[in-house]
Amino acid sequence: MPHSVLFDHMFQLPLPFLEKLLRPVIVYLVLVLLLRLFGKRELAQLNPFDLVVLLSLSNTVQNAIIGEDNSVTGGVIGAFSLLAINWLVVRVLFRSRRLTRAIEGRAAVLIHNGQVDLKALRRESLTREELLDVIHRQGFENFHQVHKCELEPNGTFYVEAFEPSGADKQHTELLARLDALSREVAALRGPELKPETR
Repeated sequence: MPHSVLFDHMFQLPLPFLEKLLRPVIVYLVLVLLLRLFGKRELAQLNPFDLVVLLSLSNTVQNAIIGEDNSVTGGVIGAFSLLAINWLVVRVLFRSRRLTRAIEGRAAVLIHNGQVDLKALRRESLTREELLDVIHRQGFENFHQVHKCELEPNGTFYVEAFEPSGADKQHTELLARLDALSREVAALRGPELKPETR
């Protein structure tokens, strides 16, 4: 019967169920470890080569995850395994700061008080030109304008200026004026709220 053949091809597992569960988990853990070892720049995608590596990773490990299985059931089990291991890792990391630091690593300070840390750049395999491109995207012209620049464990850059931006200054001034107005209103209402004494 054609219907039974169709359903066999779609849903019958050519691999054992336990193997289908374990393959994605092992690949997930290995990828997390490799990304941790090879540094944060892969996640930052600073140049086209980094992007090509990340895009190619999924295709490279596809067969290791699914094996010789194109069934719908195998795909669902693989997807469930990936989501389950990710959920478990996120929950464990949420509860343990020490383990989070061990797995994710710490932020790398690349610029401090306008000075570039060349050792940190070498550790992260970054060039001065790539770092300059990062701070240009944040609106700075050169390194001397940057108080601090960090490469976070997730591949994002945190850039802090010596002076607050114009918007930050306006926000601070506005808050100060609101505080002053609140004090004036409280001072005007003060006598009215006091109980009368005879």
